[in-house]
Amino acid sequence: MVHVTTKIERAEASDIARLGEFTAATIHEAQGRRGALNSNITPIDRDMSFVGSAFTVVCAPRDNLMLQVAIHYAQPGDVLIVSAGEFAEAGMFGDVLGNACKAKGIAALVTDAGVRDTQELRELGLPVFSGSVSIKGTVKETLGALNQPVVFAGELIRPGDIVKGDADGIVVVRREEVREAAELSAARDAHEAELITKYWAGGTTIELCNLTAVLKAKGLTSDIEDAS
Repeated sequence: MVHVTTKIERAEASDIARLGEFTAATIHEAQGRRGALNSNITPIDRDMSFVGSAFTVVCAPRDNLMLQVAIHYAQPGDVLIVSAGEFAEAGMFGDVLGNACKAKGIAALVTDAGVRDTQELRELGLPVFSGSVSIKGTVKETLGALNQPVVFAGELIRPGDIVKGDADGIVVVRREEVREAAELSAARDAHEAELITKYWAGGTTIELCNLTAVLKAKGLTSDIEDAS
């Protein structure tokens, strides 16, 4: 017998939406280079992006029984985080389950295993990020954990943590840190916008990134200094 947890604590919808205004890379850098999932988890369409609360699922390799259970219990705005042993040679999620997710308002599906029916999923518009694409089928046999902390793609993800994904990757933010992460991300965006403006005004990388003293301390010289 396996008892599953279906009720999780989520951040305020407005705080989640605010964080979603920023890219995954910006959030990762802004919160101290934390939270980035491994780069092998990629979108089936690079135009796809999402933000939402993590709803964690553990499936046995080549088995999507608990994924179906998770879709039943997930709430609108949730992101299904499906840990399936990084088993690449199985398409555990396709267009039929994709429609089930879309109909419930699930924000995205992220798995370390394989998916299929990718053309249909693109047309459906449900963000799907996976470790592989495979047409091989699955079984529905094995019970597993629902909404327990899980180490997924190199990061600990807890139910209710905020997950943001886009063309460059996926980042996880602790639920209790979502407002701070959004503030830090806004500050980083503002700083980078200022740098870009200064580059177009003639500023240089060494000057604007304060590298003169660093490079000198490391012993870097150039023919410009030699000529002078």
